[in-house]
Amino acid sequence: MPFPQSSHADAGLWEQGLSVRREVMGDSYVDQALARTEGTESAELQRFVTEHVWGAVWTRPGLDRRSRSLLNLGMLTALRAHEELPGHVRGALTNGLTREEIVEAIIHTAGYCGAPAALSAMRVVQQTFDTITE
Repeated sequence: MPFPQSSHADAGLWEQGLSVRREVMGDSYVDQALARTEGTESAELQRFVTEHVWGAVWTRPGLDRRSRSLLNLGMLTALRAHEELPGHVRGALTNGLTREEIVEAIIHTAGYCGAPAALSAMRVVQQTFDTITE
């Protein structure tokens, strides 16, 4: 999906970020995220995230995608960013994490983020697992 570039955009980062974002999150997820904001002020944030998070951060050589997904699960749990968690659970599976490893990651957060955050995140993770057919 072409997305209009802002005056601040870096076309290379946009293309790189869009490619990585699609590989990790899936075309449908990305298309929906972009379509939700198209033509609104919120589109600028989608551009920024695609360029700077997916294009500049996810492409750095120091960590593989599997490790980045594992980190995201912990950070999203700590932030209680439940709206983002289902997509990143699917992305973690795409990036090679197993269901068991995802569950263990959430259990691990209980010691550092607290039981309420971990329990809440686990509900979202389980709902996501329940929607995935293997």
